[in-house]
Amino acid sequence: MTQTRLVLIPPTAALPAPFLIVDPRGRVLQRGSLSLEAPDPTPDLRTVAVAPGADVLVRWLDLPVGGANQVRAAARWALKGELAGDPERLAVALGPTGPDGGPRLVAAVSSVLLEAWLDYLRALGVQPAALVPDCLTPPVPEAEGQLNAIRYGGDVALRGGAFAASVQADLVAAVAGDRRVTWIDGQEAVEDRLAATALHPPVDLLTALVRPRAASRGGWRLAAVLAAAVVASPLVLTLAHAARDSLAADRADRRTRALIAETWPEAARADDPIGEIQRRLSVAPPPGGFTAGAAALFAAVEQVEGAELDGLSADPEQGLRATVSYPAFQDLDALRAAVEAGGLGLSDTSTVEDGGRVVSEVIVGGPA
Repeated sequence: MTQTRLVLIPPTAALPAPFLIVDPRGRVLQRGSLSLEAPDPTPDLRTVAVAPGADVLVRWLDLPVGGANQVRAAARWALKGELAGDPERLAVALGPTGPDGGPRLVAAVSSVLLEAWLDYLRALGVQPAALVPDCLTPPVPEAEGQLNAIRYGGDVALRGGAFAASVQADLVAAVAGDRRVTWIDGQEAVEDRLAATALHPPVDLLTALVRPRAASRGGWRLAAVLAAAVVASPLVLTLAHAARDSLAADRADRRTRALIAETWPEAARADDPIGEIQRRLSVAPPPGGFTAGAAALFAAVEQVEGAELDGLSADPEQGLRATVSYPAFQDLDALRAAVEAGGLGLSDTSTVEDGGRVVSEVIVGGPA
């Protein structure tokens, strides 16, 4: 008996990937989930993956007859007005040619995101035979003016006669307009549709690949988000490189936290380590100590006409603090510029108007 497995790619890599195993008649034989910590023990099982449809642009286009590359090029040209980036970065998959020569199903996705999905699946131990957007899993409605809908987490897959899109749940009514929405609810009904998709994928995004790509399992262990597209759906516009940027940001955050823990252990234990370091730096003694900071402040006050130093204190926990008064609010900028000219920084913690003069509580730190 030939079995087929369908794996749902989750919205974030931290979540498990649900799967079904079905027989040739679509009967569910097994349910389960995969994760990066518990990858697939049976990699030889034929697998169809379902990707988040919100990141895939699905259209029905009138395309010329020709070779696959020429038809894809024509599809890219037809979609150029709906793209948020370079059309050449778009992976275009073609559905089967209709018997009457009518509009042809086209699914377009960022090539960066497609590669990221494949990296994730390979990290799960899965080598997909086909990849389908979830917006194509509902059945085609029997009549015009209708949409069939399946909920996947916070998104809803909508399918019409020549329409397919995945949108946020609270936007279904806006997208549907005058069309009647029929919900496919219940585990059995949804699984029936997933089984049908696994056995007969309406389109395969893998056919858009030019060449195979090596897995990057370690990268997906650090990734936090599976989302980035170069296409613009009716309601979604995301950037093509967001997935890689998110991965780089995650790595940078880890490196930063490790460096903080190594060089400033007390700040690392705070709820907001970076904020704690900023606070400590703001009150740290300036280069040369408190004496040098006080001298720089005295010199700055002398340079601003009408400015006066009303108080000065130095404390290891509170830093070098002073109370200064001056005729006009803009004089604070002049004081700050004079202090910064000496390579130190000046920040005000409070500024009020008192008796026709402006009074500020300031901290002298460094460097600027």
